[in-house]
Amino acid sequence: MSGKIAIVCGSFHQSEVQRMLEWATDEAIKSGLSVDEVVWVPGAMEVPLALDRLLSREDIEGAACLGIIEKGQTQHGLAMGQAVIKSIIELQIVHEKPIGLGIIGPGAEPEHIEPRLEPHARSAIGALCAMIE
Repeated sequence: MSGKIAIVCGSFHQSEVQRMLEWATDEAIKSGLSVDEVVWVPGAMEVPLALDRLLSREDIEGAACLGIIEKGQTQHGLAMGQAVIKSIIELQIVHEKPIGLGIIGPGAEPEHIEPRLEPHARSAIGALCAMIE
């Protein structure tokens, strides 16, 4: 398989997401995909716009998004996470290109983040790869 993909990364948890990006890139290479562009955005709210811009490019076959939405003291993270995920699903349909979802949460507790970093990053690329084929 060969194809160009893009990855959108939320920078709110930059050190953890940077590690996710390394695993995602490794998984893409193993699958024969080329990570053509990496875009860092402030947080989950900005992910859909970045994805929309990337998927508008003819040379990009799909994209993945990586990030973390922690559990907060209010329902803000949950509501925002649901809206972002709904937008991501709609973008796949509008562009007819797959998006691998590598966002941990919404509602992630601090102790849940570390063990999910690598599996979420790799499975986002795995799903993307499966849908590109």
